[in-house]
Amino acid sequence: MTRTVFLGTSGFAAAILTRLADSPHRPQLVVTRPDRPAGRGRKLSAPPVAAAARALDLALAQPEKVNDEDARAQIAAAAPEAVIVCAFGALIREPLLSDFELLNVHPSPLPRWRGAAPVERAIMAGDEETGVCIMRLTAGLDSGPVCLMGREPIAADDTYGTLTPRLQELGAELLLRVLDERPDCAEQVEQGVTYAEKIGPADRTLDPAATAAVNDRVVRALTPHIGARAELTDGGFLGVLRAAVREPDVAGELRAEGDRLLLGGLELLEVQPAGGRPMDAAAYLRGRARP
Repeated sequence: MTRTVFLGTSGFAAAILTRLADSPHRPQLVVTRPDRPAGRGRKLSAPPVAAAARALDLALAQPEKVNDEDARAQIAAAAPEAVIVCAFGALIREPLLSDFELLNVHPSPLPRWRGAAPVERAIMAGDEETGVCIMRLTAGLDSGPVCLMGREPIAADDTYGTLTPRLQELGAELLLRVLDERPDCAEQVEQGVTYAEKIGPADRTLDPAATAAVNDRVVRALTPHIGARAELTDGGFLGVLRAAVREPDVAGELRAEGDRLLLGGLELLEVQPAGGRPMDAAAYLRGRARP
């Protein structure tokens, strides 16, 4: 058994925490980000890891800054042999980096897709596979030594929502193996390094100059958590929840053909108007001026 503390925030991290808590390495303490306003009503909302920790009856801390002395003292009081980090969402600095062994669960086959959005970027790039690495956290951006890596194929119809559960399962299995077996960790090679930048508004917007195959990957990469969007002629945006490639190499502007809504060779099947509910494209076209 390895005595652990867990640092994480996202839904991905919550899934890893749940598996860890059901193992001999059950965390003595869970550290996550503070509750923040979310949604249209801006109601205070707990991070997924906080909700999971409460459901699992684990000790929970939500410091404003994990690198502050008080937060470090809380972690030290739990006397961890390893601190597990997964999608925490804040930079971990010295002296915390050196105070403990920090093992990071990162969903990509490093050194490809270091950074904030590795799953989305892998789908958007058309990668045929991705993976998960368990690595030692260092001051560099996901550049520490890798202890164990597993790979996962990306299917042609995979979305973020269908691929992520498989990566969560793989990541949990690899993490438990590292804690059980304590394999040697090898430094990453610098050849093949790519960076998965955080998804911004421009990344969400489908490009009329891009082919249908490219825009389809954007839709799938951002479904269901962020959401792609198409720009309308009035300067507004239409959320795109589901699409299908009809002519993969065809680009083009947003247009209606009967009760079908197309962007080049990509048919938009399910959309969401600003401030509205999700609906099929035909229903959207029936109730609105044609693009």
